[in-house]
Amino acid sequence: MKTRMKGFAAAAAVAFGLALGAGGAFAAEKDIVDTAVEAGQFKTLAAALEAAGLVATLKGDGPFTVFAPTDEAFAALPAGTVEDLLKPENKDRLTAILTYHVVPGAVTSSDVAGLDRADTVNGKPLAISAEGGTVTVNDATVVSADVEASNGVIHVVDKVILPPEG
Repeated sequence: MKTRMKGFAAAAAVAFGLALGAGGAFAAEKDIVDTAVEAGQFKTLAAALEAAGLVATLKGDGPFTVFAPTDEAFAALPAGTVEDLLKPENKDRLTAILTYHVVPGAVTSSDVAGLDRADTVNGKPLAISAEGGTVTVNDATVVSADVEASNGVIHVVDKVILPPEG
């Protein structure tokens, strides 16, 4: 995967630099879950991870790369969507959506140079594009990159990324 990632770094660096302090505001001694919770803008994501039974996994050794939707991103979904997904009978669908936001390995903005896709834990690839200093993952825009955690890296996205059907 790393051999395909060598041209994206400049655009990502221009677009994001060391967003959120990438190690200043968030100490790398905390795992992905604790880092996200401490940020304060991922309450819905934390609740969804809990409902899907994925908290222990993302607190594990990793490394993982998480494209983390903010609370605002979840709020932009159609009314009732989040509440419906959090129901126990929808755990499989919720898990599929959440694991579509996770890529195995720690993939920083400098690693993804030239990458046009990334394989997710879900098993379906994400499309990655960099144009004019803006990086997108499917139809979500990365608004902050390279938030370090002890077991990987978080890239903050402005939309919930839905996996393709089928």
